[in-house]
This record gives sequence, structure tokens and C-alpha cells, in this order.
Amino acid sequence: MMSGSKHKGNGKLHVTETPDVSHIKNLDVTHEASDVSVGGILKFVVGLTIFAVVVHVLMWGMFRLLKAQEEKEPSPGPMAMTEQERLPPAPRLQAATGFGIKLENGEWVNLENREPEAEYRVLRTQWEQILSGGLKDQSGKVVGMPIDQAMEKILEAGVPSRKQSEGSTGTVDSRLKLPTAESSGRVAGQ
Repeated sequence: MMSGSKHKGNGKLHVTETPDVSHIKNLDVTHEASDVSVGGILKFVVGLTIFAVVVHVLMWGMFRLLKAQEEKEPSPGPMAMTEQERLPPAPRLQAATGFGIKLENGEWVNLENREPEAEYRVLRTQWEQILSGGLKDQSGKVVGMPIDQAMEKILEAGVPSRKQSEGSTGTVDSRLKLPTAESSGRVAGQ
């Protein structure tokens, strides 16, 4: 059986016939079921739609949050704040609340909101007082003093010295071996 169709081209009737090939079967060529997975495509489209809806809901929530934050009363500008509000957040080193020094005598010196050199000045005054009167331990005995005063005190008390041997004229003893450049500062034993 042949099916046909009639076409009119160039003013002439043209008849085309297509042979019936339904009886021919080629076992090597069949429908390939793995080329396109309709189920996989549908799952992808459904997943993409769900993901898009979730992203849109999250974006809507984020914009609502941002709008709510914007509608809150804004913080005052730095010129409208009090002096205490303009201080930086804690910890503030020398400007920190309660910042100060405890001196050796137990006295507390408050250095809160003072210039940075204030701590040095207080310590320097304390050191000068200690140096002028000497450093004393708990019993009141002087255990430290300025080097100039210590040198004068030793000279007043007298410094013990070695006695010179008889016949010594105060010149360098000939038995004394002095280091030379070759000895690298070492002196051979006597």
C-alpha cells in the first residue's frame, strides 16, 4: 500500500508516493530510552522552582529586616553627644574609668581622663622622693640610694685596700705579665 500526496508546483500537478515500510524491522536500531530522562528533567524543574521560591522568601524577609532597622531612630551625630558618650569603647587605656597608680606608700593617684604624660610625671616624682631620701625596706633600714651618695658614704667610711709589699715603689711589678695582642687578652698563670 502506498500513500500519496498531491502538490501543485509550477502550475502542474505533482504526485509523490511514499512506500509502506512498516513491515521492515531492524533489530540493531531501536528507540534509545537513555537519551532523555523526562523524570529527571521534571525533578530538576520542580527543585529549581522550590529553590527560587525559598530565595525569594529569604530576600523578602531580609528587606523587611533592613527596612525595620532603617525606621528606628538614628543615633545622634558625634557633635550632639556628650563628652562621656564621645569616648571610645572600653578598654580605654589611660582614659579608662578608674585608671590610676598605686604608689609605694599606698597612696592612690587617679589618672582618669588625664594627658598621657601624667602617669610618667607621678612616677618620676615618686622616684625622685625615693632617691632623695633613700630606698628603705619595711624595717626602715636604707637599702638603696643614689650612686653619688653611695660613693661619698664609702669614701667617708674608708675603703679597705691591699697593703703594698715591701720594696714596692708603686710601679708595675716586673713579675706581672700583661696581655698582648697575640694572647687575645689571656694572661699565662704565674
